[in-house]
Amino acid sequence: MMAELKGGYVGKIAWVDLARREVKVKDVEPGWALKFIGGRGWGARIVWERVPPEADPLGPENVLVIAAGPLTGLLVPGAGKVSFSAISPETGYYGDSNSGGFFGPELKHAGFDALVLVGTSKEPVYLWVEDGEVELRDAKDYWGMGGLEVQEAMRRDLGDSSIKVASIGPAGENLVPIAGVNCDWRNAGRTGMGAVMGSKRVKAVAVRGSLDIPVADPEALYEEAKGAFKHVLENDFARTLRKFGLAWYIRWSDEHGCLPVRNFRFTTYEKREELSAEAMLDRVVTTATACPYCPMCCGKFSYVRSGRYAGTAIDGPEYETIAMIGTNCCLPSIEDVVYANWLCDNLGMDTISAGNIIAFAIECYERGIIGPEDTGGLELRYGDPDCVFRLLELMAKREGIGDVLARGVKFAAKKFGKGAEKFAIHVKGLEQSAYDVRAAPAMGLAYATADIGAHHNRAWAITYDLEKGRDTYTRDKAEWVIYLQHVRPLFDCLGCCRLQWVETGLPLEYYARAFKAATGVEVSVKELLKASERVFNLTRAISVRRGLTGAEDTLPDRTFEDPVPNGPAKGLRLDREKFEELLRAYYELRGWDERGVPTRAKLEELGLEDVADALGL
Repeated sequence: MMAELKGGYVGKIAWVDLARREVKVKDVEPGWALKFIGGRGWGARIVWERVPPEADPLGPENVLVIAAGPLTGLLVPGAGKVSFSAISPETGYYGDSNSGGFFGPELKHAGFDALVLVGTSKEPVYLWVEDGEVELRDAKDYWGMGGLEVQEAMRRDLGDSSIKVASIGPAGENLVPIAGVNCDWRNAGRTGMGAVMGSKRVKAVAVRGSLDIPVADPEALYEEAKGAFKHVLENDFARTLRKFGLAWYIRWSDEHGCLPVRNFRFTTYEKREELSAEAMLDRVVTTATACPYCPMCCGKFSYVRSGRYAGTAIDGPEYETIAMIGTNCCLPSIEDVVYANWLCDNLGMDTISAGNIIAFAIECYERGIIGPEDTGGLELRYGDPDCVFRLLELMAKREGIGDVLARGVKFAAKKFGKGAEKFAIHVKGLEQSAYDVRAAPAMGLAYATADIGAHHNRAWAITYDLEKGRDTYTRDKAEWVIYLQHVRPLFDCLGCCRLQWVETGLPLEYYARAFKAATGVEVSVKELLKASERVFNLTRAISVRRGLTGAEDTLPDRTFEDPVPNGPAKGLRLDREKFEELLRAYYELRGWDERGVPTRAKLEELGLEDVADALGL
């Protein structure tokens, strides 16, 4: 029983032993639940406890944790988040990714806060989850299907169009390290969680639930929701996102000189208008879409009406996809990007990493580092949609040059040699997402220190650089990055979207009150942020235990050596010495030593004494 908790959590975790084909349902211990909150917090703790330091990310000792949060599925704006956590097959360190949509809420309505997949199945299977029961079922007939196609096939075969499905495509089956998990048009794309799922021979998780999610004080939650929804509905920028979606940031990034173009060489794109939010609305968008209980409706469903891609339909593309596959690879039209987005989703690959890798490969080809003899005769050119599509297919199948590129830009650069490492744009092996940081020291620090690699969702600090100075390296920038690294990942723990906070200013105090109404446990914003800090230090410890050093808290050489050649940030680049000073300030402020390892004092402060012991501190 969960005497201290009266709601929010369902209170059940299903442990699925794939090798033995056994499922054990365990109660959630209240103190543990509150200490690590949920979502990525639970994922991180289970990975720490269950995965040996030397485990192969694609071996049976790795686990895959699929966890919702205490607010997932409740009347909270954007409360549709679910996290996937494991050791990343791309970086070799801790990895996670989260998805919006309806899969997370359905999992809780089916009676579970989390599923933990351990071991490896001998044959392809899928998990059937319904109202407190988990069943392993044969998936041989689905193996080989696209990640989108299999979802429709499963709903048809199961006779229920409302079933929620999380699935992998051929990339996950082929253990491509950038493979993601598709959750009903939304994606947990980053860090290779789809490859981990594929290594366990799990094609999909299908969920149908009819159970109530317990709530400690429904009236209080409803009253809080009324104010929160009113706030978001009346916010001016929320209205902008409802109209244009996150593609709005293409124009913003171009105008501020941080848009990735030609493998992060340039920061503005001459064909921006062809890939803009306005072009989307005019030519492909059919309707706005939203995650559960979200009045922002920032998603856009696209349908190509005519031409070579006629009939292609996808929820998206959003900013990161348009930037990384569109502007970074110089695709000429929004229709090209829509098709590339569909192809990635169906093949089951992260659009951010895929676009980064392809742009890198094209630059290598242009420089003569690789040639037709390496590409099977395929000519690699920026602005050529067919080149992009062909490389995506080769990567998913791991054929020819695709087998090298599928392993990530860090691996490919080392394989190609001839100076390719200089312009391989990644941190710790994770391809950098869609913001050039040569004129953004705080954003650069956020990328360098993000616990999963160069991903913006841990700390989007570029607006602070715009406010405080694009070539300043002051200590307050390190302080701000740390603050963001506690706030933004907190939403992945709680199980709701961060956009309502970051884009509309919905106060953090609201989330503390919603947490109390849901769980019956009073908590302050300070306590929530402390819990998020605990998780951030825990994920760092997981990677340190696997060999991470502070030497990897850095950025690609291009960031320090190649000035921005055009646009508003022309002539700027990061100063390596000043950046290293900023990194040292970051370590000090975090309570980490000069190697970037959390000190025993810091871990004890966070209640992680066992972690300190395991690290020998």
